[in-house]
Amino acid sequence: MFVPDPVMSIAIDASRDDQGRMQKALRRFQREDPTFRVEVKQDTNETVISGMGELHLEVYCERMRREFKVESLKTGEPKVNYRETITNKIAYEYTHKRQSGGRGQYGKVMGYFEPIPEEEHLDDKEGIEFVNKLIGHDIPPSYVPAIEKGFRNATSKGLLTGSPLINMRCVLEDGASHEVDSSAEAFQAAAQGAFDNFYHDANPVVLEPMMAVEVTFPSEFQAQALQSLNTREGSIQSTKAVSSDTSLVEALVPLRRMFGYSSDLRSVTQGQGEFSMEFREYSEMPQQRAEELIAEVRRRAREAADAIAIQLRGAQRSLLVVASSDRTK
Repeated sequence: MFVPDPVMSIAIDASRDDQGRMQKALRRFQREDPTFRVEVKQDTNETVISGMGELHLEVYCERMRREFKVESLKTGEPKVNYRETITNKIAYEYTHKRQSGGRGQYGKVMGYFEPIPEEEHLDDKEGIEFVNKLIGHDIPPSYVPAIEKGFRNATSKGLLTGSPLINMRCVLEDGASHEVDSSAEAFQAAAQGAFDNFYHDANPVVLEPMMAVEVTFPSEFQAQALQSLNTREGSIQSTKAVSSDTSLVEALVPLRRMFGYSSDLRSVTQGQGEFSMEFREYSEMPQQRAEELIAEVRRRAREAADAIAIQLRGAQRSLLVVASSDRTK
């Protein structure tokens, strides 16, 4: 059974007294719905739920409050699950080499990265294809799985927004090894280094989830309903009458522009409009929007780094105080 990747995530939290009920609810929802995902972020220890849209997650949050009595449930800002991909074919050649006394590390990989054409897009979850075109044994076959693992680990976090890559092919054509210094770890690092050093040369872009949106409303509000979609960067696909006084519009709309749409639609249709949406595809994000997103990601990364630096300085001062106190005793 094909289960689509979630397209929206929000952070949730509850008081200590409600944690047990919240976890019980999350386990049940996961058993009931394969499109509902739960993840605990290791770096922040926050619980993140992911699903197919704003309404999807709102329903589960409301169920936690009503059915499971998680009255202290709080939600964080919704987060859209972006993707990245490359648009140009680019050759790579990278050598990972370290020598610091004793056995070193050595691994050299050569090949190319290329975008997978639309007609060949992969259905698997990772969306990354690894192709081994090695001839001969310049790289022992036992190291090839480590190279593939290195590429797959690297493509799990793009260098523009930190989002996973899709529709990219990593081809290994040649390389070199050392009798003593080569290892699986060295070749895995070589694959990571090749990705990091050549990724930007492949003209990467940010992809965003596009939603197929169906809106039904009284025909008298057709102009307002169409305008509500146009202002959200929607692309109207069709408009048709479903009865003598009801119309339906089908549109493709970026998920990032669908937040709060239910309130907007109710407002322009006097509470009589309804809509549904489902994930359609990932599409290249407009350049200006992508640049804004990349700038925001980098700003948050700087703030996180600054916060860690402040914590480290505080810890260092505490250690100095303790050491000084010990010397005066």
